[in-house]
Parts: sequence; C-alpha cells; structure tokens
Amino acid sequence: MSTIPRTGPLPPGGPADAGHADAGRAQKSAGGPLSGGRQEWLPPLLLWLITAVLIVAHQGTVLTLAFPVLAVLTGLWLYLKSPARYLGFMWWLWFLSPEVRRLADWSKGAFTPTSLIQVAPLAVTMISGLSLLRYYRLLGQRRGLPVLLILLGLIYAFLIGVMSSGPLAATYDLANWLYPILIGFHIMAHTRQYPQYRDTIVNTFIWGMLVMGGYGLIQFFIMPPWDALWMLGSQMNSQGDPVPMGVRVFSTMNSSGPFAFAMMGAMVFVMAAQHRVRWIAAGLGFFSFALSLVRSTWGGWVIALLIQLVKSNNKVRVRIVGSAVLLAGFCVPLLAVGPVAERMQARLTTIVNLHDDQSYAARNEFYATFAKTAFTDVSGEGMGATGTSTKLSNDGGQLGQYGNFDSGVMNIPFVLGWPGTLLYMSGIVWLLTRAVLASFRLRDDKFVSACLSLCLATFAMLVFTNSLVGTGGLLLFMSAFSILSAVHYEKMNRARTLFFHGGTH
Repeated sequence: MSTIPRTGPLPPGGPADAGHADAGRAQKSAGGPLSGGRQEWLPPLLLWLITAVLIVAHQGTVLTLAFPVLAVLTGLWLYLKSPARYLGFMWWLWFLSPEVRRLADWSKGAFTPTSLIQVAPLAVTMISGLSLLRYYRLLGQRRGLPVLLILLGLIYAFLIGVMSSGPLAATYDLANWLYPILIGFHIMAHTRQYPQYRDTIVNTFIWGMLVMGGYGLIQFFIMPPWDALWMLGSQMNSQGDPVPMGVRVFSTMNSSGPFAFAMMGAMVFVMAAQHRVRWIAAGLGFFSFALSLVRSTWGGWVIALLIQLVKSNNKVRVRIVGSAVLLAGFCVPLLAVGPVAERMQARLTTIVNLHDDQSYAARNEFYATFAKTAFTDVSGEGMGATGTSTKLSNDGGQLGQYGNFDSGVMNIPFVLGWPGTLLYMSGIVWLLTRAVLASFRLRDDKFVSACLSLCLATFAMLVFTNSLVGTGGLLLFMSAFSILSAVHYEKMNRARTLFFHGGTH
C-alpha cells in the first residue's frame, strides 16, 4: 500500500493544509519537468517568449510597460493553479528581471534611472501575502506563532517609519522586510504539497545555477554591451569596471551580492539534487561565484558545508567531500591562470591580511562609531531609515544618510528599536530553534540537511549584511519553513497510514 493514499477521508489538519482541493491538485503540480499539469508551464513560457520577441524587435519601451503587468498576471494565475510552481516562477523573476531591464534599456539605446521592470519580482513575491489572508488562523497555532511575533515587530517599525520617514519610504521598506516571511508562510500554509515544493526549489536552483553561472562567465570574459551600459549609467563603481575581466560578476542579477547569495543557495542544494546536469551547473556556478568576489558569501558557503558535514551520515559526508574535491579540481586550476588569478589572489589576500583591507577597516570603524547609536535608540528610526528606501524620503531621489548600511547586527535594532527587535528576533530565534530540532527527526533527508545548513549559514552572515531581507531573507525563511513543512508532512503521512490501517482491521 502506498504511504500517501490518494483517496479516502483525511485526518484533521487545520487550515494550514490549504484544503483538500490543494491536496488533490498537488499530485499534478510543481514537480520536475516531466510531471503532470503541463498546461501550467504555458503562461510563464509565453511571458519569456514575448519578452524575447520584444527585445529582438528593439521594443524596449513596450517591454518596460508590458513585462511587470504580464509577470503579475502570470504570478496570480500560478498562485491559484499551482502554488508550488508559483514559488519557482517567483525565483526566476528575481534571477532574470534585472537582465530584462538592462536589455530593455539597451534596445531603447539609453539608460533609464528607474524602470517598472524592477517592480515585477517584488510585486509577484507579494502575491504570497494572499496565503496570509486565506490561512490567517495559522498564526494562532504553535507553528504560526513565530510568524506572528515577526509581523508584530515589523508593524511596530512601520508605524514609527511612517512618522519619521514618510509613508512612501516606510511602505517600500516594509515590503522588503516582509516578503521573505510571506514566502515562508506560503510554504507552511501548503504543507500537503511539500514534495512538490521540495522538487520545485531544487529544480529552480539547479537550472538557475546553470543559466546564471554560464552567463556570469560570458559577462566576465566578454562584457555584453547592455551590462556595460547599465554599469556606466548606474555608476556601480563597487562592481568593478565595465570591461572584459574587469568586473565583479553579477550575472543576470542586480549586483554581485544578491547573485552570490543565489549561487550559495544553489551550491548547497546540489547535495539534494539528482539532475544529470547538476555537476555542470555546479562547475559554472562555482566559477562565477568565485568571480563575484563576495567574501561574506564565500564564508557563508563554507559554514553551510560544515553544517552539512556534521548533520549528515557517513555516506553523505563522503559524497560532500568528494563533490568539494571534484569542484576544486575542476575550478581551481582555471582560477589560477592569467588575469583571473590576479583578481582572486588580491581578494584572497585581504582575508589573510586584514590590516590592508579597506573594506574591513571601514566596517570596523562603522561598528566602533555607530554601535552606541544603534543599540541605544530605544524607539528605533522605523522603516525607511536605511537602504534604498531612503531615496523615497527626500525630494532629490538621492540615498539618505544611512543609504549604505553594512551591518545586519546594527540595522535591526536601529530600524526596529527595542520593542520591534525583541518581537522580531524572538520570532526568528524561535523559528530557527524549531527548524534545528525538527531536522533531527529527518536525519537522512538530504533536502532537509541542505535547508538547515543554508538557513543557519545565512543567519550567521548578519555580521556582514542584513541577511534577513532580500535574497538572503528569501533563502533563510524558505529553508526554515521547508524543514517545518517536511516534518509536518511526515506526521500527516503517519497519521494517514495509521488511519487507513486502522480502518482495515
């Protein structure tokens, strides 16, 4: 008898399980490319096809207007028809939308400081907020209480931000803090579809690593004109020079930081993948990941690998070590030749010789001079006080005083204040603690081990950046809630099996 019967009554699971209809539809949705429900591939395929046609036709203005509208409509359709594939589509938008924006500017022949295409991934991600409205009763259950604490902390900071930075800046900043937790809640609200979510996540990151890793090498060695146009127009001096072998690889994403986060997640999920292309994808991803020159994510990846080694059984440990040796044997010789070697050596030297590292010195100075301000601001500055949202709190559209904020450890108390930080961090710590404890119940699940190592490594990176928002936040909350969904799915599975066994005696 199958351990997951397709028919018959179900034991009570509460609103978190997204209804019996979702359970039936889950058999068709969001698996690998050979799974059922092929019509669910049609809207995303049409979106990317229309995008390619408009780029080739040099219709950048039309693309700028059409892309976000079509993306949101596709996201809504997938959310309703296949909630798991919606998650994969959301990630592809974060992966590729920045490149679509650059191609649209290039086809128009001019750089545009702001583009509606940038809105598409955020708008589609916020669709997951519908799950919070539909399954709000989850917040009163034990597994939903961490989310409730996090939301209360964010609401407090939003109210403070409206008064101090204005409603526009506060709302934009709230969205950046909010959407990672909404995605996590969305996964938890569809526990019955856990296998489809697991397959979607692994598929998306393996294929994403293949595409972005390969394009990252093209960007480094050739430097396409649309990427050069964007670098010059946006004055992204921190990304290097817009010439071959002069750039810090950011591939199809906005900058090297988010790209490195995405590659870090993909290289962790390689251990849970069965794809034939995974080693090709890993080689391309590792090479581009190294050329991004983002040391914090290098360290995060090492932490994730160490956690996987500790968490795994001996068989998986041998596989992890063997994979690392294989990647090193393939990539290190290539990274040790010519101009590539010079850039890598210069960056690696800063890790060993911190006295000559300007970035390290600037961060130390920032910690020394700003720590007192950050930790003694009891009420907090509220949403809109830091980051790109500061552009919306002044008439000139320029970054504010704290536009560049290079520490998550101080960003959280500075923005949320003591009340908001207490609520927010209590929810985060509770969530991670539950994820760690739950992971021990599924010791042999490679996907759970990958998720645990990824969320803990991302949390450890708070010292360098606010890894609880943006790409890092998506990785952390997606991984933590995937672990909790895996354990809850196993509980439902056992209960269902006992129910049917009991009914046959």
